[in-house]
Amino acid sequence: MEEKCYCSHKTKERSEEEYKKLIHRLNRIEGQVRGIRKMVENSAYCADILLQVSAVNAALNAFNKELLANHIRTCVAEDIRGGKDETIDELVDILQKLMK
Repeated sequence: MEEKCYCSHKTKERSEEEYKKLIHRLNRIEGQVRGIRKMVENSAYCADILLQVSAVNAALNAFNKELLANHIRTCVAEDIRGGKDETIDELVDILQKLMK
C-alpha cells in the first residue's frame, strides 16, 4: 500500500495512524522520564535509575527508527522520484547525526 506523502519544506502532514503511533510512543517515553524523576526524588538506588534511563534511551531509539522509516518511505522516496537529489544529502546528514 503506497501512502501519499504531503511533505513540504520542513513540515509533513501525517496520516492519522502514523500520528497516533508516534504520539503513543512519546507519551510512553514521557511517562518513563517522569518515573525516573520520581526515582531521583525518592532517592532510589543509582543502578536502578541507570537501568530506567537505559530503557528510555531504547524507547527513543525505537521512536527514531519508526520515524526514520516513515520519512524514507514517504518524503525521501517522493523527493527522489521528483528529482530532488539534495534529499539524499539531507538523509545522509541525518543518519550521521543519529549514529554519533
